[in-house]
Amino acid sequence: MFFLGFHSTSLGKMDSHNSQEEVLKILSEAQALLEGHFILRSGLHSGHFFQCARLGEDLNAINRLATLMLDKVADLHFETVIALAMGGLVIGQEVARQSGARYLFLEKVDNKLALKRNFKIKDQEKILLVEDVVTRGGRLQEALTIIEQNRGNVVGIATLVDRGGDKPIFTVPYFSLLQLSFPTYEADALPEELQSIPAIRPGH
Repeated sequence: MFFLGFHSTSLGKMDSHNSQEEVLKILSEAQALLEGHFILRSGLHSGHFFQCARLGEDLNAINRLATLMLDKVADLHFETVIALAMGGLVIGQEVARQSGARYLFLEKVDNKLALKRNFKIKDQEKILLVEDVVTRGGRLQEALTIIEQNRGNVVGIATLVDRGGDKPIFTVPYFSLLQLSFPTYEADALPEELQSIPAIRPGH
């Protein structure tokens, strides 16, 4: 069972509800929300996992989600979109295309994010960070550090799904299209229903 959580500060209650219902419908139709026993990128265990890569099978869905994301960040002024590989690549590219922004991405090297492929960030370049799913926000914090080290200026973060329950705390404006509160567990504190199911890392 999951629960929708809403922020009423950026949109009216009804508009926010309708938007989140639409996003959940798109994810459900793409079979991007899985149930089982999963080890998340954070190392926590959960009975639910978002396989947002499935959205790439329907570019109309990606187009719509990018439009909704740009509506969320309409007050931000950015010139570049940086996505986090692999999950944020498709949605990040579409956000950049629709906004006319430059597009870069960070990727994993030895399980850490890195700026590769001779990508260069200009001094004080205004950047929107885009990710698919956030639980604790560790990867986004890592991305913020990389961009800061390269003298970029992150003006905001936009994610498809915030599955952490509580809003992550960042030093820049943070927006998510959908908030779903799923319980997560440390490996030594699993509930009975997960103990009986082999754990998998679906992102690998």
